[in-house]
Amino acid sequence: MMTPVEAIIERGRAAQKIYEQYTQAQVNLVVEAAAWAILEPKRNQELAELAVRDTGLGDVADKFKKNFRKTLGLVRDLSQAKTVGIIFEDHKTGLTEYGRPVGVVAAITPSTNPGATPMNKILNALKCRNAVVIAPSPKGQTTCARLLEFVHQQLDQVKAPRDLVQMLPAPVTKDSTNELMRLADLVVATGSQSNIRAAYTCGTPAFGVGAGNVSVIIDEYADLASAAAKITQSKTFDNATSCSSENGVVICADVYEKAIAELEAAGGLMLDLADKARLEMVMFSGGKLTSTLTAQYPAVIAERAQLQNPKAKSAKFFMVEEQGFGPSAPFSGEKLSPILTVWKAANFNDAQVIVAKIYAHQGAGHSVGLHTAASGQVMESRAAALAQTLKVARIIVNQAHAIATGGSFDNGLPFSLSMGCGTWGKNNFSDNMNYRHYLNITRVVRPIAEKVPKVEDLLKDYFSQFPQA
Repeated sequence: MMTPVEAIIERGRAAQKIYEQYTQAQVNLVVEAAAWAILEPKRNQELAELAVRDTGLGDVADKFKKNFRKTLGLVRDLSQAKTVGIIFEDHKTGLTEYGRPVGVVAAITPSTNPGATPMNKILNALKCRNAVVIAPSPKGQTTCARLLEFVHQQLDQVKAPRDLVQMLPAPVTKDSTNELMRLADLVVATGSQSNIRAAYTCGTPAFGVGAGNVSVIIDEYADLASAAAKITQSKTFDNATSCSSENGVVICADVYEKAIAELEAAGGLMLDLADKARLEMVMFSGGKLTSTLTAQYPAVIAERAQLQNPKAKSAKFFMVEEQGFGPSAPFSGEKLSPILTVWKAANFNDAQVIVAKIYAHQGAGHSVGLHTAASGQVMESRAAALAQTLKVARIIVNQAHAIATGGSFDNGLPFSLSMGCGTWGKNNFSDNMNYRHYLNITRVVRPIAEKVPKVEDLLKDYFSQFPQA
């Protein structure tokens, strides 16, 4: 007798076999139809409200914006992508590439984005003619279930099989999630590092993402007001549920006091040592982050931590100064809340060292922000220095980090809610997860005129320095 998960996989395979015969135009129509499930304003609003009500995380208005913007950007990215038939051809090399589906995708999604992340994975999977089964977090199950109701209505509109998009039944458990990952053809996992490790060890090919703990550098050339405004926008968005939200800021000494003043003018509040200790007592247990303050409003944080500063209840976010790194300095890790850790650096080189120490503790491979000159040699040289020294996959220059890292309409990254962190973050990719990760490629290889190089041509630089007898 089949288990419930086996039955889901079987239905998904049957639907995918039908869908595999669709043309590119038909696939594109299915993708557009599915996207409207969350882009339609009334449905989006309902999903945003459900997400905050049932997870207790984030802000309804920001969830609405995230659902809309991330989906709209992804549909833009997918609109011109070729995934059916010939997707690339090079007559010079005699190569032709054909897009092929992977089959049934197991999509592991977090409670922080129970609408936007499943939608992202659904659209990428459908674009590549796959079926997809969502394994939501238990807290996000109701939001995901409602989203799938909307998606199924849209699939009915275009007469596509409903079983192309399914989810694990409630209650979602580790056992059912592990069974899904084991039986699927591909796993795409976003969420806790325990989920990522389970994905990588399930025996099925998997893409998983690394831990967040983003730091940004403010150097002496930065427009401090602009930097503070962008950091505030990013740090407060959806109560910092994003793995791309700034967790720390490293400020060069020459502008430290002015930068703090701008952050305070933008709504931040620097806590004194006593309030920092109160916050740490509630936020961390044995040096490890608890969920007590995750993605909560500052006023809630102030009340739960019993902060004494009279401005605490009206602040947009909190700041704490830090010198250390690692378990003995818990604020040096990811906080998933509107709390920003601040380090003072002697200069830009010292700032790089500080960020490297932060990421040696947590966050390696993800990304770093840089607020510097608006353009010119200084900006380019400092961005290049970070790109060649820090163990990160993205250098986000003069942008609101949480908005920019997952793709934005004013930068060139693909829209995504899942950021690969390369081998630094124990991932097998360093891109923003996108449709190509959901695609198999078959190559036709034709004979071309043989051209065999000479050894002396290929090794000429070596031979010029080390002549052979």
